[in-house]
Parts: sequence; C-alpha cells; structure tokens
Amino acid sequence: MGEEARVLDLETSEESRTRRDHLIHDSIVDLYPLSSYYFGSRDALRVKDEIISDRVIRLKSNYADHGLRTCVEAVLLVELFKHPHVLLLQFRNSIFKLPGGRLRPGESDIEGLKRKLSSKVSINDVPGFEVGECIGMWWRPNFETLMFPFLPPNVKHPKECKKLFLVRLPLNQQFVVPRNFKLLAVPLCQIHENEKTYGPIISQIPKLLSKFSFNMMEI
Repeated sequence: MGEEARVLDLETSEESRTRRDHLIHDSIVDLYPLSSYYFGSRDALRVKDEIISDRVIRLKSNYADHGLRTCVEAVLLVELFKHPHVLLLQFRNSIFKLPGGRLRPGESDIEGLKRKLSSKVSINDVPGFEVGECIGMWWRPNFETLMFPFLPPNVKHPKECKKLFLVRLPLNQQFVVPRNFKLLAVPLCQIHENEKTYGPIISQIPKLLSKFSFNMMEI
C-alpha cells in the first residue's frame, strides 16, 4: 500500500510539473522584429459603404437566416524598439480593424480565423504559425452598434459574438494586403485605453495581454 502511494505521489508530482511547464510556456510569447517580415500589396478589396441603419438591417437579415453571428479576429504581435506592437488594418486613414471576420455556418473558430487571415492579409499556415488561446469575447445583446465584454444575464438570444485570439507568428512571414488598406504596427502604449482612435475593443488589447510575458527575439 505504501509503495503504491509513493508511485501515485510521483505520478501526481510529474503531472503537476508538466502542467506547470505548459502554463509557463503558454504565458511567454516570442516576438520577432518587424524587419523580419515582408509587406506587400494586391488588388483593392471592395468595401460596403453603409450607414448604421443599413448595418442594422443586414444584421437582422443575417440573424434571421443563420442565428447568432460569430466573428473571430487575430491579435498579431511584432517587436519594434523593444516594445510590443499590434498589427492593425487601417482603412480610409481613420478606421482601424483587427484582421479576421465572420465564421461560416458550422465552421470552427480556428479554421475560420485561418481562412480569414489567408484572405485578408495572405497569411498561410506555415511552421511556427499558431492560433493560440481566445483572450477576449464581446457580445452584441441587440441589433445595436455597441458590444460588451460580458453577456447580460437577462439576454437569452444575443445577436453577435466577437472573439479575439492571440496568434503567434513565426520568424518569417509575408503579409499581402489590399491596396485600399494599410497594415500598421501600432505600439501597445499608444493603443492603451485610446478608445477615441481605436474603438472600445482594440483599445482594451493591452489589458488582455497583461498576463503574458514577451520575449523580444534578436535575429
């Protein structure tokens, strides 16, 4: 009995050590210099011009056809001046977005995000590229413009859910974006609580990343 207990203790200790090692590994993010990546352009992407009322109509139509709308977006990080920078798509010099988009019916979060990254910034699934954990979720309770980082308990049928995933980049990667968009590296210190410029979701990314440690890779 005592020998069995010692074996179980050893197994439990080893399992705990393994879990701890995984947690440490998952909490450390390697960031490669911006200069190690290639940026190009391709044909312009057609963008819908719509006012808020048009968007509400479109959301209602989508909800009637497919139910809850789920969007997935990527937080892509690079190193510049020894500080983490987020890659953001800029449209019309004033609108900032994370690369991503709506899932197809029955599509998983990860597969949908990989598809959207391929179509939006031409990222392909290469060695070292990894869609990591979901670091934040926002909900649209009704057909409104505002989304919240929580689902109110009285809301049984939300209209939209947006999920942010931390995506780990390899040492080398090509980014090719439509000509009517720019892909900018924006420092976390500039994004932090800057809702006026970046909106209520992007401006919260520095807080969402506060649990991670960044390893600035030198090449």
